[in-house]
Amino acid sequence: MTQIAPSYRISRTFLSQLLLVAKLHLEVLFSDEKCLLHNDQHHGQQLIFLLRLEGKCSLASIAAIFKTLQYHPHSVGYLSQCLHNVGRALPSTVLMASKKVVLYLSDEIFAIDAHSTTILNIELASDRSAKTWKAHFTTLKDHRFDGIGMASDRGKGVVAGYQAACQEALWVCDYFHAFRDLFHGLHQWETKASRASAKEHEAAQQWQQAKSEATFDKRLQHYEHASQACEHAMVQYDQLDLLLQLLREALL
Repeated sequence: MTQIAPSYRISRTFLSQLLLVAKLHLEVLFSDEKCLLHNDQHHGQQLIFLLRLEGKCSLASIAAIFKTLQYHPHSVGYLSQCLHNVGRALPSTVLMASKKVVLYLSDEIFAIDAHSTTILNIELASDRSAKTWKAHFTTLKDHRFDGIGMASDRGKGVVAGYQAACQEALWVCDYFHAFRDLFHGLHQWETKASRASAKEHEAAQQWQQAKSEATFDKRLQHYEHASQACEHAMVQYDQLDLLLQLLREALL
């Protein structure tokens, strides 16, 4: 897995999911028929969780698989109620027996290779204010999770709330949002360079159309300022574009 993951530019987490799904398909295809038709409730619930959580199957797909394997009951309503009951029985936050050091990954973290992808807390909040986020992270601290840092977007609420609850911890912007902001800045410099170039061209035309010597000197000076401003904007854009390309290549 350590060799395959970088070769195909995928995370080990994603590779593990593929492996689990493959094992499930092989079990369904090649296991002894008597084992497949084993219809006790505990085995059925295990299969529901495996198909839902690891196989990413919809309730309709699970119902179809159960019907094929002759599990009863196998209706979508039964499966939905089963998952709902289990969900209500589980606590919203994991309670650790001893302190657990964690690094939080919040919001759109698209490509990670973490030791754990545990979702520590799920709750429906009325807003995204700093006060709400502070209460969220404080609850996790009360359950013995010691956050040493967090990667997230630059949302004011989540950043302020995290820093209020974990004052000595590190906060960094994740790659996705950091790159998005940097490339937004590149677009701004491109716009500035384009406008500066247009002003330089306009100043050159006005200079060439000067009739008197006084107007000629005045417009020449105006053109030189416009040319310098254009050169500065172009250099800034080119340097930022080059740095972003090098940064992208270094992180891939």
